[in-house]
Amino acid sequence: MENALYLVSTPIGNRADITERARQVLREVDVVFAEDTRRTGRLLAWLGSETRLRSLHEHNEASRIAEILDLLESGGSCALVSDAGTPVVSDPGARLVRTVLEREGRVVPVPGPSAVTAALAASGLEGDRFAFLGFPPRRASDRAAWIQLLSGLPMTVVAFESPKRIGGLLGELAAAGLGERCCVICRELTKLHETIRRGTVAELAPEFGEETRGEITLVLEAAAESAGWKDLLDEIEREARQLGELGLSTRDIGAKLVEAFGVPRNVAYDFGLRFGRAEDRS
Repeated sequence: MENALYLVSTPIGNRADITERARQVLREVDVVFAEDTRRTGRLLAWLGSETRLRSLHEHNEASRIAEILDLLESGGSCALVSDAGTPVVSDPGARLVRTVLEREGRVVPVPGPSAVTAALAASGLEGDRFAFLGFPPRRASDRAAWIQLLSGLPMTVVAFESPKRIGGLLGELAAAGLGERCCVICRELTKLHETIRRGTVAELAPEFGEETRGEITLVLEAAAESAGWKDLLDEIEREARQLGELGLSTRDIGAKLVEAFGVPRNVAYDFGLRFGRAEDRS
């Protein structure tokens, strides 16, 4: 393989969804870095790949970066995969990708299965623009801010949630005034027991309890267009830019945005990444 970091999408359930290009890359790179080596090991065995396998997850990403940079700078190649779907999307890897790019290394996406786009396509909701919000925060205050953010977005929203907590989340959305909003719950996409339930938030909430099993993707109808929401985002961006010009770090910008605007920490952190000190993005 050519000298590069390959971001390889893997099946989200049905192994037959793997692309021929992904199959080739996973067989021919020098090393595959995976979130769960046991799970990816089974996939590599199914593909007939004997490529060396190394772990890369949220707890060791920083330490793996130097190893990967050494490999790439010596002319080698490697692939990054997540447990399922597209790497970096609600999974580790963003810091690695930024560092490789800043070192002028080559990053090659190998697209393929994604629960986000699969659920959006199957939802019947507008797909011309959408927001992916990952998993809701666990802490109550952050979760309330996340729901507030979601409720005002003038575009279709896609999110993930634990099967044990999806019923509770729907109840919280209903309590926040979103009970009549159209909602689609996709469970076990591409797998044997795939189910897609459509209805309002209030209608679907009682269907899901702690006994629910499987991977869950939620798709929610857009809020009505709101000039106020756009104005808020513009105001947050202006504040983040000004804080960045003062030399504040990514972390400090994020903390100040949470305090000033009450936005979820992940949203504030994204603005911090855009406008914080350059060395914080490595």
